[in-house]
Amino acid sequence: MQTKDINEQIKWAQINNDVLRSLENPRMAYWVAVAICVAMIACAVIGVGYVYTTGQGTLDLYWPDMWGTWIGTFIFWIGMSHSGTLLSAILHIVHADWRKPIYRFAEAMTTFSLMTAGLFPIIHLGRMWNLYWVIPYASDRGIWPNFRSPLIWDAFAIFTYLTSSALFLYIGMVPDLAICRDNARGWRKKLYTVLSLGWAGTDRQWRNFRKTYLLMACFLIPLAVSVHSIVSSDFAMSIMPGWHVTTFPPYFVAGALYSGCAAIITLFIILRYFFRFEEYMTIPILEKTCKLTFVIAMAWTYLNAIEFATVWYGPDQVDKELLINKFTGPYSPYFWAMLFFGSVMPFTLAFEKLRRHIPTMFVVSLFLNVGMWLERWMIVSPTLSLSYEPFDWKVVWPSIVQWAVVFGSFGWFGL
Repeated sequence: MQTKDINEQIKWAQINNDVLRSLENPRMAYWVAVAICVAMIACAVIGVGYVYTTGQGTLDLYWPDMWGTWIGTFIFWIGMSHSGTLLSAILHIVHADWRKPIYRFAEAMTTFSLMTAGLFPIIHLGRMWNLYWVIPYASDRGIWPNFRSPLIWDAFAIFTYLTSSALFLYIGMVPDLAICRDNARGWRKKLYTVLSLGWAGTDRQWRNFRKTYLLMACFLIPLAVSVHSIVSSDFAMSIMPGWHVTTFPPYFVAGALYSGCAAIITLFIILRYFFRFEEYMTIPILEKTCKLTFVIAMAWTYLNAIEFATVWYGPDQVDKELLINKFTGPYSPYFWAMLFFGSVMPFTLAFEKLRRHIPTMFVVSLFLNVGMWLERWMIVSPTLSLSYEPFDWKVVWPSIVQWAVVFGSFGWFGL
């Protein structure tokens, strides 16, 4: 028994040493990736600066398509955020031990996705220095929010989810921060001492830690589902064709889980290589994540088919014409690409040989998220461009400034 305890201690000591080493000596590819992310952010900063010095007309956001790629990308990042904490919480509750090498970066992905998503409504205001105008506080201007609007629900739900996700991430990190504290020097030791909150690893602390972590997991599961259901209400509660659909809440939640799982595969492969974690981030764990992604992809495809069937056999002629336009109109190449990347390509995850081939899974995961970004854009732009009045139809393609900000948001998230 004593020999077993000693071996267990050696194992945990080795894990600590390997993780601590990753804080000091990543591969050169890590610094290349950082440089690429900074360059992408610079593109967005230049684009936004150009808009503010030249004028809003450079965005090509004209009536009737006033939202364009920015709001579609906002929905994409909100969706990306949901699977990280949600999957971590669910797998923790069901005691799935294989989650351990992925749950921390999945939770971090949630926090950083929400931080990225929050930038788009602010930039989309056009004058971000007047952001405080929309904050619900008593003022002599008499501006009060409409609490019946889903947009207000969005603000409260996303802020609550961001706060809870960041707290969930931080609580899980406390024991690890204490390990960093015990092995750091100089200013880092002082920083980790503050962040570790006096953690000493006593039995009482571990009991309280497990209870708190479980309580937060149970709280975050319904919260995550409700947040993206509320985001879907921005569309479903309107009377616009293609949006007034009762299946939107589960459809949005399934899409959120789908894009998040695909991002977890991408980050799994990147972090596994950057920090030399091949011993811990193993192929069987990657396989389990791929299987989970495949199941969610099929659920998303099923909900897509339900939506198409409901519109096709329904009485609303405008909805039906919009659906036909998506299949055959100006947006059709992107619509078919969305269906291919989102519903056909996931079948590569059903084959064991492909699931175990890391380069293939990396490329597939990237294309899955391309498909999910197209899905968000196809929700927004066709409905606004091809709505009720044919004389008002106008297909507006994203300007280079819009693309620069979208491109930069991926750099911000990656950094």
